[in-house]
Amino acid sequence: MRFPAQLLGLLLLWVPGSSGAIVLTQTPLSLSVSPGEPASISCRSSQSLVDSDGDSLLHWYLQKPGQSPRLLFYFATNRASWVPERFSGSGSGTDFTLKISRVEAEDAGVYYCQQYKEFPPTVIQPLTQTPLLGAQLNTWVCVVWGAEGQKL
Repeated sequence: MRFPAQLLGLLLLWVPGSSGAIVLTQTPLSLSVSPGEPASISCRSSQSLVDSDGDSLLHWYLQKPGQSPRLLFYFATNRASWVPERFSGSGSGTDFTLKISRVEAEDAGVYYCQQYKEFPPTVIQPLTQTPLLGAQLNTWVCVVWGAEGQKL
């Protein structure tokens, strides 16, 4: 029996009115994959995310239902310690990809990319289809950056 895993992507937007804002476009916005199959999510930036050191200032996150977002990759390609090797991150400049070589049921969740070349903090407005409810949901998530222990 095959159980499709929903891999959901999001569109990341800067707060309206910010000058020269970087816009990230993630595709596909929704992806249904059966266990054992590969999956790929693309993230395209309106501007290069490479800094003066040659690093691509892009994170990939995974958010599972009822949980906070969890970092998957930093600098686009560096896997967080908890992430299985079947996950890979690639790309530089304006085009990035997150790949899963063999999807497992536990991979289901919301995946999104985040640029951190420019500030203020970004606001993410996802439009997702929740498999359990089968309904369209609008949710706002605010990602705030600051030094650890710093009051916001």
